[in-house]
Amino acid sequence: MRLPTAMPCCSPLVQPLLFSTLTFDPAADLAPVSPVGTYPNIIVVPDSSPFQKLEEFIAHAKANPGTMRWGSPGIGTVPHLAGELFKHRAGIEITHVPYRGVNQGLMSDFLAGRLDLMFNTTGSLLEPVRSKQVRGLAVTSAKRFPDELELPTAAESGVPGYDVSSWYAIYVPTKTPPDVVAKINADMATTLKAPAIKEKFKLLGVLPQGSTPQELTAMNVADAALWGPIIKEANIKVE
Repeated sequence: MRLPTAMPCCSPLVQPLLFSTLTFDPAADLAPVSPVGTYPNIIVVPDSSPFQKLEEFIAHAKANPGTMRWGSPGIGTVPHLAGELFKHRAGIEITHVPYRGVNQGLMSDFLAGRLDLMFNTTGSLLEPVRSKQVRGLAVTSAKRFPDELELPTAAESGVPGYDVSSWYAIYVPTKTPPDVVAKINADMATTLKAPAIKEKFKLLGVLPQGSTPQELTAMNVADAALWGPIIKEANIKVE
């Protein structure tokens, strides 16, 4: 039997919306087992930025459409999708500048002031926010992130109803016997309660979270429903 696969961030159901050349059918070929952990993205500005709150950035962007530049770690990544949803919900027009990961020029350009805003993961941005390299304006989740409670949510900061949480999850081939799926799920639930695992996840900016396969299935469907219209509207394709 093939080993379980850990997939980050997006539901497998989102992948066909982004990639036109997939060699497999995520919906038919992968069976959900359990989430592993969740995390928000963080919305930041350079430390030299005049904006202290997300509301201030939104107001300036509305008054100056098309003049602001924002960066993400790549086309089709959840930070990219989160930024496109933010633009849509906030009613602003800002220019996306995609990179190939945070270490491929994104952070250096950002610190140099070549970008006005960035969306990226807690793993990439928690430490820069804490060390005052960048200024955190908000997290993208519906609730504040427990490890950085002073950061408000985007929904609290002028974008009502905005809610984007990324997650990791375990999947297996669909022909995996149900008793094997149940065993992996139970073992995962036990593992996520271990103090050493919680501490490791904390360093990564991830909150441990498991669930049943049925609950993960519902997360998959909700993820596709959230991102489908945004991917279509922004014509996002990963080739």
